Amino acid sequence: MSSTRRLAVKVAKTESETAHKPFIADHLRIPELTTLPLIVGCVLGIVFGASSLYLALKVGMTVSASIPIAVMSITIFRLFSKAFNVRRATILENNVVQTTGSAGESIAFGVAVTMPALMILGYNMELARVMLVALLGSILGILMMIPLRWALIVRAEKELVYPEGTACAEVLIVGEKGGTSARTVFIGFGIGFVYKLLNIGMKLWKDVPEYALAWYKNAVFATEVAPELLGVGYVIGPRIASIMVAGGVLSAFVLIPAITLFGSYQSTPLFPATKLIAEMKPYEIWRNYVLYIGAGAVAAGGIISMIRSLPVIARSLVAGLRNVRAAGVSVAGAVRRRTERDIPMRIVLGGVGLLTLAIWFAPTFHMNLLGAILIVLFGFLFVTVSSRITGEIGSSSNPISGMTVATLLLTCLIFVAVGWMGAGYRLTALSVAAIVCIAASNGGTTSQDLKTGFLVGATPMAQQIGIILGSVTSALVIGYTLLVLNNASTIYHKVDFPKFTVDVSAMTLKEHVGGPERAIDQKEYHVVQLPEAQGEVAAGKYLADDTGHLAYLVDPGINGTLKARDDGTTVTKYEAPKARLMALIIDGVMTQKLPWGLVLIGVFIAVLMELCGVASLPFAVGVYLPLSSSAPIFFGGMIRYFVERVTRRGQSDAEAEGSPGVLWSSGLIAGGAIAGILVALMSVKEQWGKALDLSQWFPGLAESDLFPYICFGALVVATFAVGRGWLLKDRTAN
Repeated sequence: MSSTRRLAVKVAKTESETAHKPFIADHLRIPELTTLPLIVGCVLGIVFGASSLYLALKVGMTVSASIPIAVMSITIFRLFSKAFNVRRATILENNVVQTTGSAGESIAFGVAVTMPALMILGYNMELARVMLVALLGSILGILMMIPLRWALIVRAEKELVYPEGTACAEVLIVGEKGGTSARTVFIGFGIGFVYKLLNIGMKLWKDVPEYALAWYKNAVFATEVAPELLGVGYVIGPRIASIMVAGGVLSAFVLIPAITLFGSYQSTPLFPATKLIAEMKPYEIWRNYVLYIGAGAVAAGGIISMIRSLPVIARSLVAGLRNVRAAGVSVAGAVRRRTERDIPMRIVLGGVGLLTLAIWFAPTFHMNLLGAILIVLFGFLFVTVSSRITGEIGSSSNPISGMTVATLLLTCLIFVAVGWMGAGYRLTALSVAAIVCIAASNGGTTSQDLKTGFLVGATPMAQQIGIILGSVTSALVIGYTLLVLNNASTIYHKVDFPKFTVDVSAMTLKEHVGGPERAIDQKEYHVVQLPEAQGEVAAGKYLADDTGHLAYLVDPGINGTLKARDDGTTVTKYEAPKARLMALIIDGVMTQKLPWGLVLIGVFIAVLMELCGVASLPFAVGVYLPLSSSAPIFFGGMIRYFVERVTRRGQSDAEAEGSPGVLWSSGLIAGGAIAGILVALMSVKEQWGKALDLSQWFPGLAESDLFPYICFGALVVATFAVGRGWLLKDRTAN
C-alpha cells in the first residue's frame, strides 16, 4: 500500500472516530449559498465593518459581530417571509449571512491598526493602497486557513472549542427552533444612532465634558459620553474595562500631574516638545510625553501577550505543518461528503501564488521579492497561530497586535541587517505588517465561522465563498470610510514662517486646500512632508506656494494634534493608538530617533503590571488613550457586572454572549459608530455641517458640563434595564 493510500485510510479512520452529529444531517440538501443571504451578509458586513473601523480608530479595539449579525439575519428573513408570503431562510442560509458579514469586523481591525501609520511616517493615505492591503490581506488569510480546517475544526473537535463560534451555532439553532429576536439589536441601533446624531451632529450637548481639579494642577476628569464606548464596555465585561480605566487613571492623575510638577521649573523645552512644560495644557502634555509612555507600554504588552502564548504558538505551528498534508488528502480523497467539501487545494495554492505576485508587483506597495516572501511566511505562521489560539481561548484573547508587532520588528531588523533603511523601505515594512495583520485577523474569524458551520451542518465551501465575497465588499467600503473619517476632521491651519522656505522646483505632487478653508482659498499648493522639526517649524505635512513659503499645516483627522479650526469650530480627532505604535516601531528601528526614555518608562510599567498579575495590554491601552475614552468603557463594564450578579447564574457562555444586554450593546456600538461616520461625511461640506448644528439655538445645553452626564446617565439606566430584562423582553416571532 502506498504512503498516500495509508495516509488516506488513516484520515478516514480519524474522521469516523471524530464524527459528530450536526444539526443538519450531511445527506440533507437544503438551500444554503443563495443570492439573497449573500447580499444581506455583504450589507451587514459593510455596516459592522464601518462601525468597527470607527471604534478601532477611537480606542484601538473591536468586538465580535458574528452573533449580532446572526440574530439580525434570523429576524430580517422572518419579517421578509411574513411580508411577501415566501419561505423562511434555512439555518444554513442564516449561517451564510453571518459568515459573509463577519469579514467586515476583522478587516476593519487590521486596517485601523496599520494604515493610519502612513501619515505619521510622512506618506499620503491613498485609497488604492488601503483597499489593496485590505483586499489582499483578507483573502490571503482565508485561503491559508482552508488547508487547516480539517486539522483544527474536525480532528480537534473536542480540543478546540472556539467559544464565539460555538455560541453563534447555538444562536442559529435556537433561532431555527423559533427562539431568537433581533428587536433588541435594532432598537439599540436606533437609540445609539439618534443619541450620537443629537450629540455630535446637532451639537446639543458636549461630547467630552471635563472637570479640572483646581487643587491638583493639570489633573482633569473627563468622560466621552458616547453610546458606542458604553456598549464596548458592556460587551468586554467588567474586568477588562476596569483594567483599562486604571491605565487611564494613571495617565490623567499620576503621569500628567507629575510631569507638570517636575517640568514647571525648566527653562528650556524638553524633547520631543518644542515649548515649555509650564506653558502646556494637560492635552499637550499627554500628546508630547504620555503618548510615548503609553506606546511603549502597548508595545511591551503586545509582545508579552505573545510570549505568554508561545507554548500555544509552538503547538499550533507544529500541528499546522503536520496536518497540512493530511488535510490535502482529506480534501482530495475519495470521501466527498457535503460537509467535507472545501475549495479545491489547487485553487487555494494558485490563489496564494497569484496574491504573492500581486503583492510583489503592485506599484503602490513599493514591495520587493523579500517583502513578498516575508508576507507569505509570516502570513502562514500567524494565520495558523491565530486560528488555533481563537479555538482555545476565543477571539477576544487572540494577540493579533502582538503578532503584528513581532512581524514589524522582525521585518525592520531584517531590512536593517541588509542595509535597507531608506524612506521607501519604511513603507515596505509597514505594508508587510499590514497584510499579515489582516490575514491573521481574518484567519481567526474564518476559523470561528467554520466551527459554527461544522456544528450546524454547513458546507465548508459555501462558507468559504461567502466570506471571500464579504471580504471583497467590506475591503472596498472600509477604504472609503477611512478616508472620509480622516478628511472630515483634517484641519488646514494657516501658517507663516517668513524665514523658512523649501525648494519646490522638483516637486510634482500638488493638492488643493480642503475642508471649509477651500471656500476662501482655491489655489493649488505643493505638498511638503517634513519628517523632522526644523527650528520653529514642527514636523508634519504642509502646503507651500510657488515661492517655497509654507502656507498651511495639514493636520490630519487621524493622529492629528489640532482640535479646532482657525474659525474656532471644533472637530473630532481619532487617536488610532495601535497605528501610532506601528509608526513608533518603524521609526525606532530604522531611524533610531525616538524619546527612548519615555518609551522605556512605558515598557517597565507593562512589566510591573504583569508582575502584579494584571494583564498589561488593556492597562497599557488605557495609559495610551485619554481618560475620557476609557471612562465610558468602565461604566459599561460595571453595568454588566451588576446585571450578571443576578442573571448570570445558571447561564451558559453562549447564553451570556447572546443575552439582551449584549445584543442591545452591539446595537449601541453600530448605531453610534454609523451616526459618527454619517456626521463626518456631512462635515465634508461646510454648509451641510452648519445646517445640522443646532447649538446656537440651545446655548445653555451646548455649553453645560452637567447636561451631558444627564443624557449619558439615562443611557446607562436603559442599558441596565435591558440587561436585567425589565425592558425589551424577547418576543419570539414564530
